[in-house]
Amino acid sequence: MSDESSDLYTPELVWSGITHPGRFRKNNEDAFLALTFDAREVRYLGKEGEGSLKQGDFIFAVSDGMGGANAGEYASRIAVDKITDLLPNTFEIAALGINRGCGQILAELFTRIHIEMTQMGQHYEELSGMGATLSLCWFTPGTMYFGHVGDSRVYYAPAEDDFRQLTEDHTHVGSLVRQGVLTEYQARQRPDRNVLDQALGGRIQSIVPQIGSVKYSPGDRFALCTDGVTDGISSRRIETLVTDPPATLLETNPAERLVNDAVAESGRDNATAVVVALV
Repeated sequence: MSDESSDLYTPELVWSGITHPGRFRKNNEDAFLALTFDAREVRYLGKEGEGSLKQGDFIFAVSDGMGGANAGEYASRIAVDKITDLLPNTFEIAALGINRGCGQILAELFTRIHIEMTQMGQHYEELSGMGATLSLCWFTPGTMYFGHVGDSRVYYAPAEDDFRQLTEDHTHVGSLVRQGVLTEYQARQRPDRNVLDQALGGRIQSIVPQIGSVKYSPGDRFALCTDGVTDGISSRRIETLVTDPPATLLETNPAERLVNDAVAESGRDNATAVVVALV
């Protein structure tokens, strides 16, 4: 977006986020993150809120952990916490407008988290095999940059175009869906649907994170979901709950609508969602 158009449109964001253990699990291995940053500081945000990109950039992320004992819960927490632990200097550089690509920064971020989680799994027996998915959205004026590893998802609901999934599931089943071999419904019935080809840590040798960007406009929405949501409800249902919910659910925020619906339909896994609207 040019400087001139940025002057005409200063993006405002409205967000909501929630995580739920599901109906059958005692612990929650999911986590989500909402933060804003500028050249001076990084600030964590609440589960609901609104803000302006005039004051700084925003990052939202969801993560689903895996591993024995409590390692999965620890893994997802590490995945989101390391975003601020590892890159405060990079955030400052980006916020100051110094010429360095956001995509490059995200690729470095994912690689560094992967290396750190792998090393922790090797050094601590109780964390052996610890891994996590991570789907992240970085909102700057005019553009959302995203990074992704695993089978959590980022959906995009443009005000003037079709709803679509931005991220690719890093699973064999996901590749069969992309090839047209399986439908989404068939994929959700497969017992191997959550076997990951890529993850942060998790004894995966190397990762190739998916990095991309979207030029957004007022009225656009984004939804980040862990597989506990997408296993429970279809992409079409997610679209409806985000963009055109029934009147009975209008008083519930979008993230709660997604998670509540997924838990009611399935609830077999932890379920987490973050929804961001540009206004």
